[in-house]
Amino acid sequence: MSNASGWGLTARLISKHFGVLGDRISETIANFDPETATEADRDRLADTLRETAQVLASARSSFEKEHQDVVNLRNLIENDEKATEKLAERLAAGSISEATVTMFCDELEANKSRLPQEIQEEADAKAYMDELQKIIDALSQQLSEFDAQAKKAMQQLAAAKAQKDLQEMRMERQAQLSGLSGMKGNSTALNALTRRAQKVSSEAEGLRIVADIGQKPLDQKAELDAIRKSVAQDDKAGETALERLKRLSAAKTA
Repeated sequence: MSNASGWGLTARLISKHFGVLGDRISETIANFDPETATEADRDRLADTLRETAQVLASARSSFEKEHQDVVNLRNLIENDEKATEKLAERLAAGSISEATVTMFCDELEANKSRLPQEIQEEADAKAYMDELQKIIDALSQQLSEFDAQAKKAMQQLAAAKAQKDLQEMRMERQAQLSGLSGMKGNSTALNALTRRAQKVSSEAEGLRIVADIGQKPLDQKAELDAIRKSVAQDDKAGETALERLKRLSAAKTA
């Protein structure tokens, strides 16, 4: 069943019943390579599988009929053989005519002569059915192998696509980082902002110096006031109550 030469019996059996179908099925199976087949090849194989399955269903029905014919004929022969003794007794007793017994014997001998042919037809039908089943099994296996190869190829394609997306993402990230690095050293906007910050910082420093100059006299005056207040408090610190009354009285008179 592994090459075209192995399909001789199958082709003959199928061609006997279905013309060129046997040759086409044999050629389809022999030439199908799951590893290199296309989707169209797979569809043709699937179509052949469906057609063969229909033929197999018909072959099974034919075999069942041939088998039942053999069973029925054997049972008929067996029962007729059992009846011969009784027929002989009745013929001897004159309860049955010789013509009837002769017709019975003719039918029994004809059935016995026909039995080998019926058995052969049953065997042919079974061989035909078995060959079709082998074809179904081979087609099914090749379809499974094709589907497995297709699944593997799809997985490889998905992995390759994911790897491509990853590399594109890396390149995009590198471009972004490269752009940011360029902005650090060459960006006109960043340079303008830096110069503006330096100018504002210089202006703030100038304002601080001016403010410090204006604040200095105020700080000096506050320092003198603090000294005066401290001296006045020191003068009053040793004054007795009588001296205080005299001072206050003198201040009132004055």
